[in-house]
Amino acid sequence: MERYVALDVGDKRIGVAISDPFNTYALPSTTYTRKNLAADLDGIVKIIREKGATKVICGLPVNFDGTESVQTVKTRRFIAELEKRLNIPVECCDERFTTQMAHETLISEGMSREKRKNYVDALAAANILDGYLAAIKKST
Repeated sequence: MERYVALDVGDKRIGVAISDPFNTYALPSTTYTRKNLAADLDGIVKIIREKGATKVICGLPVNFDGTESVQTVKTRRFIAELEKRLNIPVECCDERFTTQMAHETLISEGMSREKRKNYVDALAAANILDGYLAAIKKST
């Protein structure tokens, strides 16, 4: 059975979301606070394995017009290192507006700025995964 884990990779934090058992919707899971590349990879690989993922979906930050940015290059580098440590597929997915949508959701729920930073990355990862799951459904 398929189980997806999505990552929203940032400079300070990595948001993690998982699919429900039927791959119908995404659930925000956790936010990993970054330390250094080796520790980050170890921590994220551990989470991916604990969740029983069969595929990882990584948000790829691109500019509004679809061109690559400095952050795109950093994220691609992280993904390349992650792929070396995993024996499951890793796919990239456009993440434009997912963090903005997550912020807007948390603000609409009245969450304080301080609390938002603990949830926004996991919620952004869930937005990435929801988009991926919707694309799969649309193609079948």
